[in-house]
Amino acid sequence: MSKETIYSISELNQMVQDLLQDAFLPIWVEGEVSNFANPCSGHWYFSLKDEKAQVRCALFNARQRYKDSLPKNGMQILARAKISLYPARGEFQLIIDQFEPAGEGALRKAFEKLKNQLAEEGLFQPQHKKSIPKFPNTIGIISSETGAALRDICIVLKLRFPLINIIVYPSLVQGKNASAQIVKQIQTANQHKECDTLILARGGGSLEDLWPFNEENVARAIFKSDLPIISAIGHETDFTIADFVADKRAATPTMAAQLASPDGPEYRQQLDKTYQRLIKIILYLLKNYQQNLENLVKRLRHPQQRIQDGFQRCDELTQRLNLGIKNQLQIRQQKILGLSRTLQAISPLASLSRGYAIVSDATDKKILRNSKEVKLDQKIITKLAKGELLCEVKARL
Repeated sequence: MSKETIYSISELNQMVQDLLQDAFLPIWVEGEVSNFANPCSGHWYFSLKDEKAQVRCALFNARQRYKDSLPKNGMQILARAKISLYPARGEFQLIIDQFEPAGEGALRKAFEKLKNQLAEEGLFQPQHKKSIPKFPNTIGIISSETGAALRDICIVLKLRFPLINIIVYPSLVQGKNASAQIVKQIQTANQHKECDTLILARGGGSLEDLWPFNEENVARAIFKSDLPIISAIGHETDFTIADFVADKRAATPTMAAQLASPDGPEYRQQLDKTYQRLIKIILYLLKNYQQNLENLVKRLRHPQQRIQDGFQRCDELTQRLNLGIKNQLQIRQQKILGLSRTLQAISPLASLSRGYAIVSDATDKKILRNSKEVKLDQKIITKLAKGELLCEVKARL
């Protein structure tokens, strides 16, 4: 028997599946639905066929993603799929991630044409992508004022980082006038420069519903924006031209809010952990320094004694200084007391206490020293040791 490797059927099928999935990028196919099966698992299984051939298809979690778009046998659809193999039966199949009625094929062709054109111009190149600020002060949101996308973004932002300011630039997100309003709001946000990041968002819908975000004017406005823009258009499987031009693409509006804002609770935990680490490091260093100091103290016995002698000498000098200050204060107090007594002896107030009085004119307060300076009926003030008298001159003696 040959020593070449022998594969089991399951190993062979698995290898083929891996090769198919790695060798082909997702493709778009168009065909008629047949043999449609909708089991309780929520996955859909059916065949796509044309007049000459057919292929098995699977769409997982379809009931949740397309609850309002149940395909029917005989329906012509346009589907985006990955080429694969079902290993259990060795059947070639397509794994579909999104589909739309084939009537939207013209829009899909226009989408692919514009996408290729803008890609050739370099609008999707990574070097043109602006980084999203980690700690924005203000986030701008371009979306419908009444849409669930705006509500979801605001809720997530407030939960993650309540300090972030939110500015809403209301715009239509569906219909023929939507693209012009979206462009205007992008330009307005850039002119006002009130925010650090822009989120362009709307909920899910058909290709036709999302078409404003596939318009060339919107793509070029996003590319020219000085503010970094996060696109959050439709569901996770929906892709628009805006997603390719934007600086960051979010699968959902909720994810856009997460990309645009820091995780407050997570950073708080990190800060707490960092704080605890710093405390441990500081305590460790202090313990080492204390141990080193104790070792030095044990080694420096004689200098320690000199330090103690110095302390004692300082105490003695302090006592002498205090005593000298006290003596000087007593000498100064005695001198001040003597001067006070001398001043008291010659003070006019002392004379008043001995029965003398000071007489002055009542009008101009001039001190009167001669009775000739006083006129009859003139009012004078007589100052005594205690109090003053207002007098009127009736005679001069």
